[in-house]
Formats: sequence, structure tokens, C-alpha cells
Amino acid sequence: MGTVVNQHQAEAWNGYEGRHWADHQARYDAVNSGFNDVLLTAVEPGDRVLDVGCGNGQLTRLAARRAGAGRAVGIDLSAPMLDRARASAADEGVGNVEFVRADAQVHPFPAAAFDVALSRFGVMFFADPVAAFGNIGRALRPGGRLAFVCLDDLRRADLGRVLAALAAHLPPPQTEGTGAAEPLSLADPAVVHRVVTAAGFAGVECAPVEAPQVWGRDAADAAGFLAGWGPIRHQLDRVDPATADRARAALAEALRPYEQPDGVRLRGTAWLVSARRPDQPYDAG
Repeated sequence: MGTVVNQHQAEAWNGYEGRHWADHQARYDAVNSGFNDVLLTAVEPGDRVLDVGCGNGQLTRLAARRAGAGRAVGIDLSAPMLDRARASAADEGVGNVEFVRADAQVHPFPAAAFDVALSRFGVMFFADPVAAFGNIGRALRPGGRLAFVCLDDLRRADLGRVLAALAAHLPPPQTEGTGAAEPLSLADPAVVHRVVTAAGFAGVECAPVEAPQVWGRDAADAAGFLAGWGPIRHQLDRVDPATADRARAALAEALRPYEQPDGVRLRGTAWLVSARRPDQPYDAG
């Protein structure tokens, strides 16, 4: 892997966080795949597609199929997740796809090499988002398209109400002083518009989108999965075992109202962001 400026994220996604996502590939896809279609509408036959923060690569593979005679390249920091992405592409017989381990903020993409850049919840963690989107923009041809989904305020989603049940048992998340970008760093459309415009894109639009997210077979199963998710596991590790057990029980109880015959379904919310690289020479920093 080349230069990395987002060292905190590189450590997380090549440590426990990345291994958990790779080991539970199907489960995370069940959570996030409802947002695939709104992104894939940006892909046309023959397109050269860049998937930023591709993770286990489901969106990349779908984009490659949609591009047909085109191709798709997924980029991510996580070696465990890229191993899963490559294995899945081979298993599915998707040949027009490539996965690159690199930091999208500084990776030396060939200029104007792509027609469209996509991301499914992979752009919220940049150390310098303006620089990162500027670098992605330079990889797009003039008139190229950008489409990504990023988290909305969790309080407007079912998951926010579920996680609120943990507040009585766990300390607040530690974020200040870590140098880490927040998962909700782009939850405000005004921030999105300012960042993406400053990076040199035009026609920035943010539209609210919703999708069902399947978290497990039943409340107990979903609670166990959520308890292993990096942000919650970190919080559970900060308390004594008895308190952690109470938090897990509260999580399962909060999930119970969302049980359906085919699993625990939460309503997920996000922002669908679209923009384009201007036709004139691109000079974003």
C-alpha cells in the first residue's frame, strides 16, 4: 500500500473493525444493501467506475455488472475486507473488477480515468475531506459524476432509538482528541455542500433516502451482532462485565419491537449526494 495520511482509520480497518466486517460480510451487506439501487442509477453501460471505501466490495461488483463492457475499481484501506471482496468477485465470476488497497485521499489515480465515483458509507472518515474529494475529482473525466450515501442524524433512524437504550449503561463515546473523523461528519447537508463544492464539484445535491436494514434473525441475534460492531464493542470494553451484560440485555429489549417473521428490520436513513466534475479544467486543491 502507498502513502497513508489517515493512519487512525488504517489501524482500525486493518484491526478488529476490518476483521469484523470481513468475517460478517453477508450480515453487513444485509444492513446496507438497501442503498445500492439509488447509487447504481448513476452507472451507465460502458462506464469506468470508482468505488471509494468499497469494503467487502458488494457495490463494486454490482457496478461492474451494470457497467458491462466497462469496469469497476474498488479502493479501501482494509486488507481483510479487500481479501473478501476479491474472493467474492472470483466466486461470482465478475471479471471486470479490480480492488486496490490505498488511501483515496492521496492515492495517485490516473487523471480523468473514471466516468463515475460511488461510495456506500465510505466517505465519512477522511482526515481532510476537501483534499480527499478533490483527489477523487481529479480521477474523474470532465463532466464525470459523483454519487454517494452518507449517514443522516441517527436520531431520525430506528437505529438511533435502539442505541439510545445503551445510554443508561455506557459512557459517552470517546472521540475528542483521537484525530478520527466522525461517522456523522457529513450528516449535515450544509457541510456536505460546503466540502464537496470546495473540492471543485458542481451541482451538489443532497436528497434524503431510506432503506430497510436487516440486523439479525431475532432480537437476541441482532443484539449479539451489534454488540460486536466496533463502536459498541469499544464502549462495552470500557465498563465492568456486569454493566456490559446489562447493556447487552437493554439492547436486545430495544430491538424486540422490530422483530418480524423474516428478521429484525430497522428503518435506515441517509443522504444521497450527487455532483459532477465541471467540464472546464479542474483545479481543486
